[in-house]
Amino acid sequence: MNETTCEAVRTRARSHRARLLSVLRVQYPDALADRGYRLLHPTTGNPYAGDRRHLVATCRSIANFAVGALADGPDWCLDAAEHGLRFLREAHRADDGGYHLVVDADGEPVDRTRSAYGHAFVLLAYARAVDAGIGGGGIGGGGIGGGGTEGVERDLEATRALIDDHFRDDRGLLRSDCDPDWTEREPYRGQNANMHACEAYLAAYEATGDSEYLDRVRDVAEAIAVDLAAETGGLLWEHYTADWEHDFAYNADEPRHRFRPPGYQPGHHAEWAKLLALLDRYEGGEREGREREERGEAESDDEPTATTDWYARARELFDAAVDRGWAENGFVYTHAADGSPIVADRYGWALAEAIGASAALAERAAARGDAAEADRLRDWHRRFLVRTDLFRGPAGVWYEKRLPADADGDRVAQDPPGVEPDYHPAGAYFEGWRSARAELSDG
Repeated sequence: MNETTCEAVRTRARSHRARLLSVLRVQYPDALADRGYRLLHPTTGNPYAGDRRHLVATCRSIANFAVGALADGPDWCLDAAEHGLRFLREAHRADDGGYHLVVDADGEPVDRTRSAYGHAFVLLAYARAVDAGIGGGGIGGGGIGGGGTEGVERDLEATRALIDDHFRDDRGLLRSDCDPDWTEREPYRGQNANMHACEAYLAAYEATGDSEYLDRVRDVAEAIAVDLAAETGGLLWEHYTADWEHDFAYNADEPRHRFRPPGYQPGHHAEWAKLLALLDRYEGGEREGREREERGEAESDDEPTATTDWYARARELFDAAVDRGWAENGFVYTHAADGSPIVADRYGWALAEAIGASAALAERAAARGDAAEADRLRDWHRRFLVRTDLFRGPAGVWYEKRLPADADGDRVAQDPPGVEPDYHPAGAYFEGWRSARAELSDG
């Protein structure tokens, strides 16, 4: 890589770091309540009315501020992440170690559902906190702060065990929502909870270097993004029976269901593309190889052999997202197998995931010496970045979606208790930053 190219990549890294920190500066300190976090309205910047706190929003906010710390952001990134960890432990966590889905500001449960989707984000929050060096506290520990990361590491390991004990089924995938006694509520399986489990396992691997987390990612990705997708022409269906058979009729009469709409979601294809690009980054044992080199150890003969070209599969999913879902002013929310829209609303999170996916895939293309593909993906990356202004509100917070009529369609904020504290934009810019840094390292 010549110096001109290096400087261009360094500029991309600086730009994405600045975007990440700008997202967090909008959130801090207004999103912090006396306990936990509040969501901010994209029009006014004021906190939403009411005192309900959603587990997913709490965990996403912790992850946001933790990646701000990882990007060498201001000291308040760590303070804000620690603030959220207190609430996660003291309010959301139940006596049995599970986590309530919704609580009020005083920590009283409003919804005691044990959600696989929600617990995947608990794992993500602890993983990001460990990676950021947030210390102390935890199960059996004292308060947060000081004393290294042992307390958060204990929470991370306890959450992994909890997910293993209560959510992993015989296939090694996550089942769905349970009652407080861990009785399954319905014979449903969903790709979404498993996708976010992959995200959390990847973050846990990054934080700990424990290869068992990467094994989990491979297993889930192989099942969802390869084996099951092969039955639907390579596309990712969302809903399954308890036996992991495609349930094409699920919620067919609720096309605008908030979390489980029928149809194919381009945003999830982009999100999986990003995750598989990261798996490709780690699959070759790059981190483990570097660590062995530092320890002076030889390569092991019993390392897992890759069975899937994750980079190629990630590109297929990315292309499926843009070919079937991209509409210049965002991605359609859902579409049928032939690509015809079911719900044409443009969701901001889908655009953000495409930003992260194109950044991660461009880095992988460059690492493989495929300059033409890297340029194509960077072109898409720039196109996506230009469209972020369509979703950002006057207060700097993203709207949930735009209605599809045209680029000037109505913008809609999320309903309380919302689950999106600009976690998707923050994640997109974090991925842009570290993918550029990885490209510099590759070069």
